Parts: sequence; C-alpha cells; structure tokens
Amino acid sequence: MTAADTLAPSVAPVHEHAWITDSVHATSEGRVRYVRCVGCTARRVELEASDLPPTPLTSALH
Repeated sequence: MTAADTLAPSVAPVHEHAWITDSVHATSEGRVRYVRCVGCTARRVELEASDLPPTPLTSALH
C-alpha cells in the first residue's frame, strides 16, 4: 500500500440500480412504493400517481 492509496477516497463502484418493490401503500396522492436495489444496499421511495411511471420521491439511500 502506498501513501496515494491511503489518500484516495473510497468510492463504491457505480452501477445501474435494479429496483424491486419491498412494499406498496395507498395514499391520497397515489401509491407509495418502498424499493431497493438487488445489486447493492440502496433504497428509495417512489410515488406512483395515476397511469404515469413511478416518480422517485428520494434519491438512492445507501
């Protein structure tokens, strides 16, 4: 290990998240989905309103 290795920030590898639904709850705004990535520990909350695709309410949380 060199000095440069200890100074480099640790960054997780970047990948495209593959979201699966953990739970869904009906609200007055639409259905709220709690989802997680199958490839890492990221989670987020989405709002599914009417016939539109789900909209993320949060960014990916690790």
